[in-house]
This record gives sequence, C-alpha cells and structure tokens, in this order.
Amino acid sequence: MEKFKESMLQLITETSTYLPPDVRVAINAAKLKEDAGTRSALSLSTIARNIQMAEENVSPICQDTGMPTFEIKTPVGANQIEMKKAIHEAIAEATKQGKLRSNSVDSLTGVNSGNNLGPGTPVIHFEQWEKDEIEVKLILKGGGCENKNIQYSLPTELEGLGKAGRDLDGVRKCILHAVYQAQGQGCSAGFIGVGIGGDRTSGYALAKHQLFRRVDDVNPIPELAQLEDYIMEAANKLGIGTMGFGGNTTLLGCKIGVENRLPASFFVSVAYNCWAFRRQGVTIDPVTGEIKQYLYKDQEVAMDLSTAAAAEEKQEARNEIVLEAPITEEQIRSLKVGDVVIINGLMHTGRDALHKYLMDNDCVTDLNGGIIYHCGPVMLKDEAGEWHVKAAGPTTSIREEPYQGEIMKKFGIRVVIGKGGMGPKTLQALKEHGGVYLNAIGGAAQYYADCIEKVEGVDYMEFGIPEAMWHLRVKGFAAIVTMDSHGNSLHADVSKSSLEKLAQFAEPVFK
Repeated sequence: MEKFKESMLQLITETSTYLPPDVRVAINAAKLKEDAGTRSALSLSTIARNIQMAEENVSPICQDTGMPTFEIKTPVGANQIEMKKAIHEAIAEATKQGKLRSNSVDSLTGVNSGNNLGPGTPVIHFEQWEKDEIEVKLILKGGGCENKNIQYSLPTELEGLGKAGRDLDGVRKCILHAVYQAQGQGCSAGFIGVGIGGDRTSGYALAKHQLFRRVDDVNPIPELAQLEDYIMEAANKLGIGTMGFGGNTTLLGCKIGVENRLPASFFVSVAYNCWAFRRQGVTIDPVTGEIKQYLYKDQEVAMDLSTAAAAEEKQEARNEIVLEAPITEEQIRSLKVGDVVIINGLMHTGRDALHKYLMDNDCVTDLNGGIIYHCGPVMLKDEAGEWHVKAAGPTTSIREEPYQGEIMKKFGIRVVIGKGGMGPKTLQALKEHGGVYLNAIGGAAQYYADCIEKVEGVDYMEFGIPEAMWHLRVKGFAAIVTMDSHGNSLHADVSKSSLEKLAQFAEPVFK
C-alpha cells in the first residue's frame, strides 16, 4: 500500500499541475479563432502561458483545486478499505506540499480542516470489474465552475428559449441555457458534461462522469453525437467568450450521457467545468501498486504561445494605467470599461468569510484608498517562517455581491479585483463611492503568483488559509476594467447581448 500511496500522490500532483493533451488541443484551437488584440485573445494568451508555467513549476494550474473526486475500478478481492486510507494519506501530503489548496470546510462551524480531509472529502467512488488491474481517475473541479452546475426538471420555461418539453429538443434548450447562465463566472471558455434522466442524485453523477470522456471522442449513441455537435456550434454563437469578455469561443467541449428515469421525473443535469479542465487517470498494478500508464497523456502537446507577442503589442496600444495604493477618487473616475490596469504595491486578499466579518466589525488593516483581491491563494511557509505564494488566481466575485458595496464605502476601498463580474448593487456603489472593478483572468494562478514580490503579512488566519486576509506586495499585476464608476458594466452588456442571441435557438430543432 505504500507504493499505491506514492502512485496516488503522483496522480494528484499530475492532475493539479499538468493539463491533459486533449484539453490543450482544444485551448490552442480556441486561440486561433479569436482576433488578436481582443479581450478574449489576450485572456487566452495569458491562459496558455499559465498552463506552461504550471507545468514548469510543478505548481497548481489554478489555486482552487476543488473537491478531489476519484472514480476507481478494482479487481475482485482488492482491499478498498486500505486503498481509501492510502488515498487519504496522499491527499494530506499533497496539501502539505502545496499541490492542493486546503479546501475542506466544516459546514456547521466554517473551520477549515487544513489537510483536505473530513466527512465527504475527498469523494471516492469504487466499482469492481473483471480486469486484473486497478484504474483510478481523478478530477479536480473548482468551486467557481461547480457553482455554475445546474439541474432542470422538464417541462420548464427557460429565459430566452421559452418552453422546454420532455423530449430531446427540450434537452437541447436546457443545455444551451446552462451555457448562457454560466457567463464568465465559471471561467469560460468551458467544458460541460450532461446527464439526461436518472433521479436528482444520479443525474448529477452521470453529468460529472461525462467529464472523464476525452474531448475528441464520439458519442456511441447517434442522437447524442448529433446533439453534442449541435451544442458546440450553437453555444459558440452566443458571444459570451473567454472570461465572459465577449468573443468567438464560449464552449470547448460537450459530452452527453443518458440513463433511464422514473415516469414522473425528467431531469437534465449539467456539470460545468472551467477551461482549467484538470482530470487525469492511471492504471495500476494491483500487486506492486505502481503506475502502469496514464490514461490522458498519450501525446505531448505544447501550448501555442505564437500569438502572445502580437497580442501584447496590441495591448500596449490600449489605454494602460498604472495604479498603486493609496488610490484617489480622481484616479478612479478617470478609468473606463476596457482600460488595462497595472497594479503595483500593496493589495489585500478577501473572500467570503472576510466580507461577512467586515460587515459588522472593524478591520485591523487601513483599507482607505486600497485594493481588495478576491483570491484564496495556495500558501506554503518555509523553514524561516516566511510565507510564499504558490498559486494566486482570482475567485468568482458574485458571491460577495451582498456585501461588496457597503464594505467599499465603509472602509474607503477603491479597487476590487476578481473574476466574473458583480451585480447592480455593487455597480451602484462604484458609481456613488468612486470605485472600480477589475477582472483578472480566472484560473491563471501561476501567472499572477509570478507578480507577487513578497507576502507582507496575514490576518484572520482563524478563517483558514484560503479565507485569511493576505497582504501582498505586487508588481505588474494586470487586469481589465469591466465595471467602472460611471455605471458601465461589460458583464451586464455581454449578458444582455448573449440573451438576445440565445433567442434565435427557441424554435424546435430535434423532433
């Protein structure tokens, strides 16, 4: 079992730090479809560079390493109890090494276990088969895209699409609506797994299981193969684009499965996965515990960085502003949607626990004129007691919508950085207070970690490492203004235009 544990640690590390070849091919293809210099093209160039950096650094592609979910097939007689213990030990070790972020939180107390272990964490599904080998598949699906999972009960009424009935055309409408509702909050361009049928629980499980299929495979059921092709074409006409910035590529893959259902129930379950599609698998010798082969690593695919130089040249021609805290209202009022902002100096991380806390409490740090970064980093402490950032991309901002505007005005915060945008309450506060929202590239955890020169300190460690308030000194931290102090929101604009485009798919296609 010791060797099996080492194999599981290797699998976890590989899944967290190396994007599979089929996913790389899809992202490279998406880059070719975007016009150089557009926001989506710049985002895809950053994503490509981040993927390469993660591979070189053997560090997490995205700081949110999600809920580790294992699907394991074993020969008859394999000791699943001991295998589960070995996986738990490997998970704890991977967390200690900074390959996983500590993500397991007690749902009643909010306390982070610190080692990714706890009731229900990690998720492990065992199944016996007749082969004389062990197969282990692992997916690391972050919370941002997990929150954009959605389940429909047919028949239903769908915004922009009208009635979706209990037939294949109703399924079609549900899938398109699922892509529309994700917008940029799930780090588009993304991949989706779809489960048709089952009950509420098995339908979601079937949808997530589809994500273990290769991007380039062909569905063995002709009707579903046709539907997958249709969805790929139609979804990419919605104009949502990478990060929800608008563009030609919104969806990178669609896989659909089906199972029987109850007569009274017709569920369509959609598992949305971000561009950082981290899944890997291995076959293992049941005697030695050693890895025999990888399942999603049958070729070498380099990331296409050829367009990066051209994209950066066009970026330099854009309106680019350098900001350093403390920032004045006058500086903020001069910014508008589309501006590229470079942050130097001090910024502070803040997520769900901190925002909730600050609503009713003072802050130990002076935030007047300051910058809040929606980020839950992966952190490691060296032997000298110094903290180092191993991964630091943005988290989805919309979760802070109930708090953000009031906290900005209460503490004098001028800049909020995150991904996916925020809602009307925050937009109104930006206008009244003189603030701005900057969209960083979701999942680009290595790219942004490279911008952090030093960890100046940390507060509120009782919330756990991801939720603590880290004080970071940065240089060259780039993000795009997507909500300004004049009432403009790129996110609202893209949502409106994609809804209009969604309506063109309301008429029946599959009968």
